[in-house]
Amino acid sequence: MMPAHPRHRSIRDGHFHDLDTLEYLDRIGFEEAWIGEHYMMPSEPCPSPDLLIAQAFLKTKRIKLAPGAFMLPFHHPAELAHRISWLDHVSEGRLMVGIGASGTNLDLEMFNIDHKSGAHREMTAESIAIMTRFWESEGPFEYRGKYWTVRRPADQMDKCSGYHLKPFQQPYPPIGVTGLSASSATLGLAGANGWIPISFCFTPQYLHTHWAAVERGALEAGRVAPSRDMWRVSRPFFVADTDKEAWRRSVGGEMGRYFREDYLPMLAGNNALGLLKHHPDVSDSDVTVEYVAQHCWIVGSAETVRQRIEDMQEQSGGFGVLHIMCFDHLDDLAATRDSYAALAGIVANDFG
Repeated sequence: MMPAHPRHRSIRDGHFHDLDTLEYLDRIGFEEAWIGEHYMMPSEPCPSPDLLIAQAFLKTKRIKLAPGAFMLPFHHPAELAHRISWLDHVSEGRLMVGIGASGTNLDLEMFNIDHKSGAHREMTAESIAIMTRFWESEGPFEYRGKYWTVRRPADQMDKCSGYHLKPFQQPYPPIGVTGLSASSATLGLAGANGWIPISFCFTPQYLHTHWAAVERGALEAGRVAPSRDMWRVSRPFFVADTDKEAWRRSVGGEMGRYFREDYLPMLAGNNALGLLKHHPDVSDSDVTVEYVAQHCWIVGSAETVRQRIEDMQEQSGGFGVLHIMCFDHLDDLAATRDSYAALAGIVANDFG
């Protein structure tokens, strides 16, 4: 859930739609949901996923929720470590935490972060080191980094003051990172640190390189290779009674509008349409909504979708968790929620 909304949708209406969607997903048995953070993207208007998550924890019973992800350069790590700990207690352990460096140039420019030099990646590494230091600490410390200096002062319990807000899950909630490009270096970090690897999979041809990156990262860090069961793979889906109906509701609906008016122009402006191409010889002008529906999305009848998931499992070598990219569906509520329920049934019955 980016979360993505058409620009005519009010911030309030979009927020309550997202909250209602999380309640629905909890009721039909979805295991987890990840909610994005963006600032300068009008089509993805959620600068604070933890606000949505905090409300959703009060309205759901079993689904795990995660910022997907907190953009660490935009937050002071000592403050964010406390917010995450608080959320973990509110959820009683249903929290996971996605972390990222941000690939949105205008967001980085707004915070005056020199992304061209790679400062955002350095800040991300320093931030997570500080947060885990807080969570694992047993006494006072000082951390002097390149971007932040933080301290855990000595407790002064005679003055009723001291460090006390550690996570509910010990030593801290599961951490996840997302990779998109072939042989993603970010997924190598997942392997090196024991984090959850999440693959944005638009073209499955290179999906096997993602797990190779995870295994390579683990090997280089002296870790045992993780289980494929923890690997998440995310793609856009739509399930309907027939292939024709699924195509009409996806390409002709909000999924198609979002890609046509927001996502494809954004990628084109950043010279990144190659991420969607099934072959490098495909020209940028050929990367249309119809093209991505054919090559990048999984849309069709239940049988078509089941077969394409099997194909993706075979191409990847096997993964444990399937993520569905979620789009605004207030204008096609019943059919879209039927699609979610159908996909949940396919996974439970054929891949559970």
